[in-house]
Order: sequence, then C-alpha cells, then structure tokens
Amino acid sequence: MTEVVPGATPGQTVGPFFHHAMAYPGDSELVPFGSAGSVVLHGYVYDGEGAVVPDAMIEIRQADASGVVPAVGGSLRRGGAGFTGWGRSCTDFAGHYWFSTVEPGLSFFAVTVFARGLLDRLFTRIYLPGAEGALDGLVASREADGRLRFDIHLQGPSETVFLKFPRA
Repeated sequence: MTEVVPGATPGQTVGPFFHHAMAYPGDSELVPFGSAGSVVLHGYVYDGEGAVVPDAMIEIRQADASGVVPAVGGSLRRGGAGFTGWGRSCTDFAGHYWFSTVEPGLSFFAVTVFARGLLDRLFTRIYLPGAEGALDGLVASREADGRLRFDIHLQGPSETVFLKFPRA
C-alpha cells in the first residue's frame, strides 16, 4: 500500500496543451524579427528515438547584449516594456522552435523545456559559439546566415545535458 503524505499532490506529465493554452502573439520575439542587432536562435526538439516533438514548448531567459539581466515586468505583454530577456516558443509540426533576440552579454541562454511525457520541466543552457569553459554539447552552432542553431534531444545517444536544481 502506498503511503499518503498530507499535502502532497501526485505528479502528472507535462503537456501537450501548450499550443492551445500558453502561446501568445509575439512570444518568441524578444526583439522585433530582423531589427538591428537581432539574431535568430532556433533548433529542433527530438525524442529518444530521434523523432521530432511537434508539441514541446521552449522558454529562454537571458541577459541583454551588455550582460545585464533585465528586471522588467510585463514579459507576456512586451508593448513598450523594452527588452525583457524572456521568451517562449512552441515547436511546430516539424519540431522546430525559434526566437528573435540579441546575443546575451553573459554568453548563454538559460533554457526550460516542457514536453509531453515529462514528469517535470527540464533545464539546460545554450552557450554562444566560442564561450570559454562551455561543454561541447551545450554550444550553439553559427550558421552561414548568422543564425544560432541548437537542437534539443530529450533522450538517447545525443541527449542534451540537462541541469538539476534542488526542489524547495
């Protein structure tokens, strides 16, 4: 018999409701697409068998180009708020996500991954190419057109390095 702990809530899997309940217009544009100094960060999300995940959600938090992490309210409604350093992108049917942002002055993006079948969200980082001390598996590649690409593998031989944080 399972012991019942007062106040404990049983776990449930995360998703796959993101596209219907959590996306909003402009969620992946931390800065306007194509604006001066902007860069596209993009990639694909794959499951353990190498199939794309068409219903994942990726969130990023980052510093601005000068290395300052903004403490700005209104991340969900950017109109006039300026650069908030936070964005959300749902994968499309091909498993693709993207952000229009700036390259962070601290050389990395903090990333949270939500996907069907996960019991909790996953945390990782994406480092800029050339970042000192970064694990190879956490470094984005720069494409010929200047975009940054970082694919996320939830499991398998190419599994992305995920970070563990203690629960409160």
